[in-house]
Amino acid sequence: MRVLIAAPALDAHFNGCVPLAWALRTAGHEVRVAAQPPLTDSITAAGLTAVPVGRDPELARVMAAAGPRIYAHHEGRDLVGSLDEPVDAEFLRTSNELMTSAFYARINDEETIDDLVAFCRAWRPDLVIWETFTFAGAVAAQVTGVPHARLLWGPDLFLHMRQTLLGHHARNGVDAARTPEADPVRHWLAGQLARYDMEFTEETVTGQWRVDQMPASMRLAPGQHTVPMRYVPYNGPVPATVPPWLRVAPDRPRICLTKGLSVRTIDSPDGRAVTADDFFEAVADLDAEIVAILDDSERERLTTVPDNTRVVDFASLHVLLPSCAAIVHHGGAGTWATAAVHGVPQLVLASMWDNIHRARRTQEVGAGVFVPPAELDPAGLRSALDRLLHEPSYAKGAQALRDEMTAEPAPNEVVPVLERLAAQHRTAAT
Repeated sequence: MRVLIAAPALDAHFNGCVPLAWALRTAGHEVRVAAQPPLTDSITAAGLTAVPVGRDPELARVMAAAGPRIYAHHEGRDLVGSLDEPVDAEFLRTSNELMTSAFYARINDEETIDDLVAFCRAWRPDLVIWETFTFAGAVAAQVTGVPHARLLWGPDLFLHMRQTLLGHHARNGVDAARTPEADPVRHWLAGQLARYDMEFTEETVTGQWRVDQMPASMRLAPGQHTVPMRYVPYNGPVPATVPPWLRVAPDRPRICLTKGLSVRTIDSPDGRAVTADDFFEAVADLDAEIVAILDDSERERLTTVPDNTRVVDFASLHVLLPSCAAIVHHGGAGTWATAAVHGVPQLVLASMWDNIHRARRTQEVGAGVFVPPAELDPAGLRSALDRLLHEPSYAKGAQALRDEMTAEPAPNEVVPVLERLAAQHRTAAT
């Protein structure tokens, strides 16, 4: 087959596409990765073939302007466990409106969509796989009649929120197709499809099926045709090396602190914040080896580094975490999944988006501790770490989560499923 993978110009989102791309390549399929120009070097560094489309979305500039409002709207909100009517219908609609203008429409602008359509018409792929927010891939596939699948790198929070909003509209007699303000995502994508004399369908945002890299205990939005796939860590284009200090087992528990807690602070609703210095204060007398991943600019902000702490500018998590007894991080998808697949108990300091869902579910399955923003202080962090290190149930829960993840089909086992589904959808379309 010829397979086109559409990804946004964001390394963290692209990284989740790489293992499946290589599984397809090693099965003998031709693979191209289409993305806006800033991602080109990351694609080629992963050994894949890049198709630059559109232009630089300038996400840093756009999010600098829109980010404060987006953060204020979502910060501290559990978007899975606290969606109650009637207030949350407006909350969800506003969320869609904010994200469509500042993010979705930037990584899927008209030029990007047009370039993708043109490439599909010229190259004639047999299957389009698009990253969870790269709707341009769905539009191009729909316009050119190509089967398409949505690739998830985390819980399907987008679809969960969408189903909640559409359910509210249905119960209240709101026709979202005729009421643009009721469904900003649909209105925007319908406009893009209309340029090609096509109509919006729910498959434009769901794919004809989805490939889900989360274990069943973390999945959202049931009822979709889902192809499960094991998460395989890929930490990006920076070379993964094993430094001398990682070649021997630690003589005491090793704890990893990721950079999610360094340069920026994690602000709590009541105005407090925990910095890396606060964290170091909390663990200074802990009988453990702390490995803090901080770059040069982040290290310059530190006022002290405890004797039990090793500060490094980079470490591939899939190399470091097998030696760790615990990890402290902000709940990002790649960090969480890499820790989970290695069976490492997690202390998750999550403040928004799907990070909160991951953190809450990690605690519920016994694989870690979720510290909400309102409880972020050195004493709380120390207490949570003591529990992770000294209560055997967390290691047992983390191992059970690892077993669940590794029981899913590996990417190379998923390839035959994709071949079959692509053939079925091509046949159905003729």
